[in-house]
Amino acid sequence: MSKIFFVLPAYNEEANIAETIGRWYPVVEKAGADSRLVIANDGSKDKTMEIMESLKDKYPQFIPLSKPNSGHGPTVIYLYKYAIEQGADFIFQTDSDGQTNPDEFPDFLEASRNYDCVMGCRPVRGDGKDRKMVENVLRSYVWLFFHVWVPDANAPFRLMKASVVKKYINLMPSDFNLPNAVLAACFSKFRERVKYIDITFKPRQGGVNSINPKKILKIGWKAISDFWKVSREVCRKTKD
Repeated sequence: MSKIFFVLPAYNEEANIAETIGRWYPVVEKAGADSRLVIANDGSKDKTMEIMESLKDKYPQFIPLSKPNSGHGPTVIYLYKYAIEQGADFIFQTDSDGQTNPDEFPDFLEASRNYDCVMGCRPVRGDGKDRKMVENVLRSYVWLFFHVWVPDANAPFRLMKASVVKKYINLMPSDFNLPNAVLAACFSKFRERVKYIDITFKPRQGGVNSINPKKILKIGWKAISDFWKVSREVCRKTKD
């Protein structure tokens, strides 16, 4: 049975984190004794880490990690590298805010028999039209810089072979804000065996979203520069 690392970033999720762990842990157990639920606390200012630490003994396949605050994207990169270093066969990434549904994971696991990267696609977004517009802009960035069109560039519900993630993770600096979009672009550009599956995407279940319109605008402007730099690296990889 494959060794799957389920990785989730968390920032100020004290309202959600215990329920998130409780909902995902049975999925991890069913995936096998070598699989792990790994949640990285990204310098939260609330009781997220305290709650995580209190649940370690209850959930033996749960690994709580703590790191200085760096943002969602860099924390995802940190988790991917951690899973690769720990010898994971597959990496599954989602978020800790309760917007995704663990019941949809088995379809992804089944699809992974024939595909190396099984990616979520959100036909309906429970977090509002503004976020849908941001996703459309991001997909346009992917087309502009990488010349591939993807159904959903940044969905936090993806099951990927660790060996495939390893091929592309170092194209990005450790502080890159949108690693999932670049990975989606690379999977398509380099013709990895990738499949997209529709998922449900609910409103945030508790707490406050740390990504506000001002931060989205800031990330968006920075993404233009970051995507250009990474696209140059991808271009070199293409020539190699």
